[in-house]
Amino acid sequence: MAPLTQTKTNQPTVTRQSLSWTWVGVAPFFLFVAAFLIWPTLSIIGQSFLDQERRLTLQNILELGRPFIVSSYVYSVQLSAVTAIGGGLLGGLLAYAITIGGLPRPLRDAVLSFSGVASNFAGVPLAFAFIATLGQLGVVTQWLRSVGIALYPSFSLYSFWGLCIVYIYFQIPLMVLIMAPAFEGMRREWREAAESLGANGWQYWRYVGLPILLPSILGTTVLLFGNAFGAHATAFQLTGGGSQGNVVTILIGAQISSDALANPGLGNALALGMIVIMGVSIGLYTWLQRLSARWLRS
Repeated sequence: MAPLTQTKTNQPTVTRQSLSWTWVGVAPFFLFVAAFLIWPTLSIIGQSFLDQERRLTLQNILELGRPFIVSSYVYSVQLSAVTAIGGGLLGGLLAYAITIGGLPRPLRDAVLSFSGVASNFAGVPLAFAFIATLGQLGVVTQWLRSVGIALYPSFSLYSFWGLCIVYIYFQIPLMVLIMAPAFEGMRREWREAAESLGANGWQYWRYVGLPILLPSILGTTVLLFGNAFGAHATAFQLTGGGSQGNVVTILIGAQISSDALANPGLGNALALGMIVIMGVSIGLYTWLQRLSARWLRS
């Protein structure tokens, strides 16, 4: 009986040691989150209620109702919604093609590898690439002009729809990366069961496939919305912060770094509004992902 007693007394000690080492391993993550997410967020919230003399005020929050600020938010929401829907639709079809669609595996691997790179290809390099391609002197623009098609002035890369095209470029690969595992999680038994009951391909997707994937599709679309809503460098480089560049992120930069009209309190209030919108988007995405996980685990 002595060995059994010794084993029982040693077991809690081993458990405590394993838990302590586990917390040591995740400590850098929590420190990183606290330093680069929680602390900046709290700082933005605090400075949103301070004027330029560092006194408490509600004026910055009240100024969010000014027409040019409201139009900036509307512009950003429209831009994010259009690119999220467009990128989600095209990216979802591409994810379906490389998974359930049965495309050759080398092509699938190539698409996924490209998506991993293109989803992070934004900012100044992406803006320059599109200017060199679809700008007024871009390669594609010059080629179209040589065959008798004048792209400008009916179209402009620096307009709303021009920004949409640029944003969709990095929205599509992000949709592919997130939706490909969801398509691969669709079990073959579900389709076999539907077919055994007399369902054709359309009926299977109408009553089984799409209802299961709908939370993932909607959740990823919400994530794409947040991804576009927080973009700054790409829009700024394309528009230069001009009349076509009334994106919220550009307006925040102008309020914080402008030499003549700087108002850091208003800039932080604008950022606070973005935090609220992004928080709602992330919460909705998390909820939809949980709904999707219930189906894929069952």
